[in-house]
Amino acid sequence: MKRVTLPDGTSVPALGQGTWMMAEGRGDRAAEIAALRAGIDKGLTLIDTAEMYGDGASEELVGEAIAGRRDGLFIVTKVLPSNASRIGTTMACEHSLRRLKIDRIDLYLLHWRGGVPLTETVEAFEALVEAGKIARWGVSNFDVDDLEELGEITDVGECAANQVLYNPEHRGIEYDLLPYQHTARMPVMAYSPIGQGGRLLRSPALVSIARRHNATPAQVALAWALRQEGVIAIPKAGTVGHAEENAGAAALTLTGEDIAEIDAAYPAPKRKQPLAMI
Repeated sequence: MKRVTLPDGTSVPALGQGTWMMAEGRGDRAAEIAALRAGIDKGLTLIDTAEMYGDGASEELVGEAIAGRRDGLFIVTKVLPSNASRIGTTMACEHSLRRLKIDRIDLYLLHWRGGVPLTETVEAFEALVEAGKIARWGVSNFDVDDLEELGEITDVGECAANQVLYNPEHRGIEYDLLPYQHTARMPVMAYSPIGQGGRLLRSPALVSIARRHNATPAQVALAWALRQEGVIAIPKAGTVGHAEENAGAAALTLTGEDIAEIDAAYPAPKRKQPLAMI
C-alpha cells in the first residue's frame, strides 16, 4: 500500500475510506459497518468523517465500526464553519469524540471557510492539540488564497492536510493548488475520487482502461488520483464488496497510454479555475 507522509512525519495510507452519505438511511447500517471493517482489514486504515454527515450519525457509525480496533487507525473528522469559534470548536470536538468513542482525533479539519475569523479557529485547534484532544489539524475546501491567508496567521507547515474535490472530472487543483501544496509538503485529501452519481464510472475512457487491466472503472479512477505524490484518496464503500474493490485499486498502476487516454477525455486545466466543491 502506497503511503503519504504528513508534515509532522506521520505516515498514512494513500488510500482510505470516506463516509459521506453513510448512516443516513440510504444503506443498510450493518452492511456499512461491515464495509468499514472490511476496508480496515484490507489496509484502508484512514477513515474520514464529519460532524455534518448525518448530523453526527456518520461519526457514530464509525465509532461502532472501529470499536475494539482503534490501534493502528487514523481517524479524520471535521468541524462545521458555524461551530468554528474558539468555544464552538472545543464543544464540537468533544461531541465528535463522544460519538466516535475515542479519546483523541488524529486529524481535525475545518470543513470549509465560514464567518468565524480563521485566526480564532486556528487558536482553537492549537488549544485542542495542547489539551491532547486532537493530534493535528488541517483544512478542507481551501484554495491557494485561503492557504496563503493561513500562512499569514501561522506556519503553513502546521496544517497537516487540505481536503478537496479531485477526480478526472474535477482537475482544477492541478493548475495551482496541487503545486502549491507540493511545495508546502501539505498532502491533498481527495474527496469523491470516483465522482458522484456514477457518471464518471460510465466514462468510455475509464471503461476501456479498466478492460485492459482486468479492473473496474472505479479502480481506474482511484489509481489515477493516487498516481500523484502527496494525494490521499478517500472513496466511500457501502458494502464489503465495494470496500474490497476500492482496496484493489492500490495494486493498479496506470500506463502512459492510460493517462493519455484520460487526459484526452478530461483535459488538464490550462488556467486558474474556481475551486470545485460538492
